[in-house]
Amino acid sequence: MSYITNPILPGFNPDPSILRVGNDYYIATSTFEWFPGVQIHHSKDLCHWKLVAHPLNRSSLLNMSGNPSSGGIWAPCLSYSDGLFYLIYTDVKSLDGAFKDTHNYLVTATEITGEWSEPIYLNSSGFDPSLFHDDDGKKWLVNMQWDYRLGKNKFSGIVLQEYSLSEGRLIGVPINIFKGTQLGSTEGPHLYKHNGYYYLMTAEGGTGLNHAVTMARSECLAGPYEVDPQNPILTARHNPLLKLQKTGHGSIVETQNGEWYMTHLCSRPIPTKGRSVLGRETAIQKMVWTTNNWIRLEKGGNEPEINVVAPKLPEYQWEKEADRDDFNSEKLNIHFSSLRIPLGEDMISLKERPGYLRLKGKESLGSKHRQSLVARRQQAFCYTASTCLEFEPDSYQQMAGLISLYDTQNFYYLRVSRDEDLGKCIGVIAAQNNVYSKPFQDVSIEGWSSIYLRAEVNYDELRFLYSKDGEHWTLVSPILDASTLSDEFCNEGRFTGAFVGLCCQDLSKGNKHADFDWFEYIEDAAK
Repeated sequence: MSYITNPILPGFNPDPSILRVGNDYYIATSTFEWFPGVQIHHSKDLCHWKLVAHPLNRSSLLNMSGNPSSGGIWAPCLSYSDGLFYLIYTDVKSLDGAFKDTHNYLVTATEITGEWSEPIYLNSSGFDPSLFHDDDGKKWLVNMQWDYRLGKNKFSGIVLQEYSLSEGRLIGVPINIFKGTQLGSTEGPHLYKHNGYYYLMTAEGGTGLNHAVTMARSECLAGPYEVDPQNPILTARHNPLLKLQKTGHGSIVETQNGEWYMTHLCSRPIPTKGRSVLGRETAIQKMVWTTNNWIRLEKGGNEPEINVVAPKLPEYQWEKEADRDDFNSEKLNIHFSSLRIPLGEDMISLKERPGYLRLKGKESLGSKHRQSLVARRQQAFCYTASTCLEFEPDSYQQMAGLISLYDTQNFYYLRVSRDEDLGKCIGVIAAQNNVYSKPFQDVSIEGWSSIYLRAEVNYDELRFLYSKDGEHWTLVSPILDASTLSDEFCNEGRFTGAFVGLCCQDLSKGNKHADFDWFEYIEDAAK
């Protein structure tokens, strides 16, 4: 018997929406303020997954300039009908205070990796939209509804409205079909039809440690919905010793052999800190239907497992991806993301100096508009990231280097700059909830044409090093607290995860460039 090891999508990959088309499985996950929007992973056996697409990859599809940290793309829903992929998503423009500006859109494509259509605006009544294709050909949108009024339940229920394919818009009057259970914070709805019932799966309890998956059913699409008497069907809320915490926001799929599985988000807090630097990840559980038509974990109970029985499908492993990117392609590696907007030729180039990634300095690390920054998810508790940089700053207002970050208010930055006394120099700057600090004094590297930079992360410990030759390394900072780059620590952003990457700033003229020869990210699986 073979097993799946959770999480199947490690690192920041929350709110999974799973879909099977023939023998292929796809999972769409939230990307929040990171561009391109929505990650789609592909599998043929539910065990091995590969990142294959970012559907929202151009400005006409997604412009998040100015979006708050942890705003942007929330809870995409991926579905398929009559030869067409449908992707529903929310672009959150504001999320703090009484109001939430949550705009919901629909895009389509004939191929999962193909070009997606221009977005169709749906509504802004709430977030977590999901599209249901009924047997009669009708299509229905569900989303949670937000109520800003004082004294009201902010999560006021799940609303249902018909979508007209011919008209390209919602029609009819929205109906509130489910007010939620006593767990509260009812969100993340998905509709399914099985054995004559409509099933409404929701996420409840909030997306923290009380998170859960709940289920209700009805013989009529519009309700009334009967609540599963054994809700929640999945949660870690009562067991702090479980390795998978915050489990919720489920999505189910049937294999071609009639087996059922549920994907869900989870987190793995660092035991000594209780902080989740890897953010909210995606896991999977095997499910079964009972004789009275409720879905349950196959193993019984409602707690998530690390090791799950794999489906009866042929094993399909993807070719291992290279740890090192030498920037020999004119297209940016699929694992790299930028903040809020696509980086145009005025900010990034893989062509101007072949074999190098050129970043052209723009705004500061605190900007929510135009940052020349590319980064990838931290997907393991222990990793080493390295690069080789060529950069000739003219003043302290110009910087470039290697960064470990969560959002605009929380980062550790090993950067090359210039100082009036030291000349060209290297040092570390940091921010913790917008409190700026300099944990180590700058060191002169005057006369160096290139410099090697390295970040070593071991759970909650971060070390920065530099080298002139790439062989002999010097520690440039004391041990830094990497656990601050987490949902639990950050004040503004709270739904993403830690990233590591490359960046360049020019606060004077906005055009000083930095050339990166390569970037390497190696996980230490032994720790």
